[in-house]
Amino acid sequence: MSSIRRRLDWDLLNVIRGAITLVLDPQQTQSVYDVEDGLRHHRATALAVEFVKQHSEVAAIFADRYLAKSPDLAALAQLPAGSLGNLYAVYLDESGFDANFYRLITVEDDASYFLMRMRQTHDIWHLVAGFGTDVPGELGLKAFELAQTRRPLSAVLLSGGVLSAVFKAPESIGALLEQIAIGYRLGATAEPFLAQRWEDHWDRPLDDWRRQLNFQPMTHYQP
Repeated sequence: MSSIRRRLDWDLLNVIRGAITLVLDPQQTQSVYDVEDGLRHHRATALAVEFVKQHSEVAAIFADRYLAKSPDLAALAQLPAGSLGNLYAVYLDESGFDANFYRLITVEDDASYFLMRMRQTHDIWHLVAGFGTDVPGELGLKAFELAQTRRPLSAVLLSGGVLSAVFKAPESIGALLEQIAIGYRLGATAEPFLAQRWEDHWDRPLDDWRRQLNFQPMTHYQP
């Protein structure tokens, strides 16, 4: 019992430390993983897993532990214009992002698989959902994730983002809240993104994906 208590105390410390760092400097992306790793064993993560697995297609992808290989961006760039793979390659190139930016986690249970798959598909969700990578866009996507998955990290980052704006840029609060509201509404009505095996169908047009998911972004990325 004492070892479990020590682990929970250490996890809580990591969450608090990471959250404070992000409030002070939202660009410290490694702190995002400190927060989420600290929440891995929390009941909120277990409840999020229960929530997403209520959908049979999400439960199936959990059962398979589906994880894709690192994408070959040069090959994806050769796919037809308008396809998910082509747009993804262009998006990463123009944004200067690394497809393997995320912190790895060993998959050993449903919670660790949930965290790993969300990390692996973060930029795909950005592209399909159409939220930018500025602060309002990131918070809009977090609201979308919260509606779709109840991911605890999303709630922490939303809280931290609004709190940071209160102190650093109070004039931006209206735009932030609007993006958060849009993201949550879109996430609540779309089919589950977590159920999708995007990487098996890079050649499918992005518009087809959105129709399948009952999703029409209010703003979307234009390469």
